[in-house]
Amino acid sequence: MSIRHGLLALLEHGPRYGSQLRTEFESRTGATWPLNVGQVYTTLNRLERDGMVAQGGEDDAGHALYVITDAGRTELKSWFETPVDRSSPPRDELAIKLAMAVGAPGVDIRDVIQSQRHHTVRAMQDYTRLKAQALAVIEGGSSAERDDVAWLLVLEQLIFQTEAEARWLDHCEARLIRLSAAAQQGAESTTAASLLGQPAAPAQPRPATPT
Repeated sequence: MSIRHGLLALLEHGPRYGSQLRTEFESRTGATWPLNVGQVYTTLNRLERDGMVAQGGEDDAGHALYVITDAGRTELKSWFETPVDRSSPPRDELAIKLAMAVGAPGVDIRDVIQSQRHHTVRAMQDYTRLKAQALAVIEGGSSAERDDVAWLLVLEQLIFQTEAEARWLDHCEARLIRLSAAAQQGAESTTAASLLGQPAAPAQPRPATPT
């Protein structure tokens, strides 16, 4: 998540102070990725160091205001125009967990998958319910605020993400079932069984050689 670019995008709408930026960021994203004030001011200090924001006096309450500079606008424009890099994906805890569970002593990877699937489905149901509420507000004409539309887009991304995760978990379970069947049939029994934490299928006795 690019906090720096998110703050630049908010500052393009006018001067803001730290806690105001945090509130607007969380409002725009539905607090999906909450920030603390320390993160905000640390990021603002770095942006100021890099010449992308500058302090712009104070508001009536004495809050120090920040404004975006021309360099900041150039950086923000470049961010919007450049696709998000997928060649170095962020670490995914679930993928790492399943990778480590393969062959781990005392761990049934299928139990891990089942537990995660239940959690993923519940999360998907929660996101879908929130989406329905957001749509009702927007389509009902009671609100069409920028933050409401932004939150709807974030919710739909979360729904697509959890749907993909559920499909991947189904695929992982099916893959394990196929490997288990192969192990029981003796095909690649040592490798497959060790991956699944199962004993290898016993070797079939050779027929007696006639004398």
